[in-house]
Amino acid sequence: GAAVGMDKDVMKRLLRDAGLPIGKFITLRLEDEVPSLQEVKEKLGIPCFVKPANLGSSVGINRAETEEEYLAAVKEAFEFDNKIIIEEFIAGREIECAILGNENPKASVVGEISFSDSFYSYDAKYVDEGGYRIDIPALIEPEMQAKIQEVALKTFKVLECEGFARVDVFLTKDNQILVNEINTIPGFTKISMYPKLWEASGIAYTDLISQLIDLAISRFEKEKRIKTSR
Repeated sequence: GAAVGMDKDVMKRLLRDAGLPIGKFITLRLEDEVPSLQEVKEKLGIPCFVKPANLGSSVGINRAETEEEYLAAVKEAFEFDNKIIIEEFIAGREIECAILGNENPKASVVGEISFSDSFYSYDAKYVDEGGYRIDIPALIEPEMQAKIQEVALKTFKVLECEGFARVDVFLTKDNQILVNEINTIPGFTKISMYPKLWEASGIAYTDLISQLIDLAISRFEKEKRIKTSR
């Protein structure tokens, strides 16, 4: 599950095939011919986002609107991976939901991240103390929260995840929910989104750690029954 979630190309294809809503994207490998900005515009629209397929913390991600920005973004993304993706720009709120469990996972309340940059960049996450704001729970209707939780749980299951993960979605002005990505090893400091979402859902930090240990032991016991030889 962690490997699948890390590869944004594989993740998006699995989600798409399972009927989950995602944004449009193009996958490029190092040996591929780079499409022109006009081709990207016809398929995805402008602006677009260019990012390495296998990386986190917004490293190597750039928003592109001009030919110069686009080519520079592709070049930088390929510095971090041999496969990159180009994504359509989705105008929407960034909502996050924490998932906990193995066979029968459960979803936390949802939270919202607002940021001062043009996207949730590395600097906004780690450098600029005023670069973002978190609202937990998110200021949305209960019915919409339930829908986001349902999408997050299905995402977790489709990608064969167990233990814990954080699912990030976009909520558009017309109330469309689009899966952005899953983070299968989310930040886990006391101020990180994952434990804060569970704290707001009634599970304290130390209790959350205890539950994760229990889930790991349960998974280990289940896998012990599998034969590795005749």
